[in-house]
Amino acid sequence: MTFSLPDLPYSHEALQPYMSRETLEYHHDKHHLAYVNTANTLLKGTEWEGKTLEEVVKGSFGKNVSLFNNASQHYNHMHFWNWMKPKGGGKIPGKLEKAIVDGCGSLDKMKEDLIAAGVGQFGSGWCWLQFKDGKVTVSKTANGENPLVHGATPILGCDVWEHSYYIDYRNRRPDYVKAFIENLVNWDHVAQMYDKASG
Repeated sequence: MTFSLPDLPYSHEALQPYMSRETLEYHHDKHHLAYVNTANTLLKGTEWEGKTLEEVVKGSFGKNVSLFNNASQHYNHMHFWNWMKPKGGGKIPGKLEKAIVDGCGSLDKMKEDLIAAGVGQFGSGWCWLQFKDGKVTVSKTANGENPLVHGATPILGCDVWEHSYYIDYRNRRPDYVKAFIENLVNWDHVAQMYDKASG
């Protein structure tokens, strides 16, 4: 099974002013494509050839660093584009809202903790809402790691690598993460991932 770059689920202009056309052209069309191409090259001849993306990510973690980095970033970005939508943010579907309140204390606390995780991730990485041990919790990972390799299921992730925000926000990572949560998140997609993860 070879990996391929998915189309964006909206136009390159659709997330403005919170994420510009230029950012999406670089981030999706160039960065994500590079992860796909590199992962396909590194996959050849390995024990994970022909496996699903999730199997490659979990299996290569700690065993094949280069393959893991590129396959995991492909996984992360495939979901990242769907975790956003034009006119995002806003109301969180009821079942997911209850799970967030149960796991994080309140919606405000979840947002506060998610921003803190994104801002506090030193260097490149991601901040996450994850489903683990029956609860929705906040976490962060370095570089291309994601909750899959830490016994959890990601249901929302925000990319805090500089290429995700530097064109639009320069060094203002807190403003970017806040804008992502308040104006870009596709909570319906997050709710679908929560429903699948929680069974």
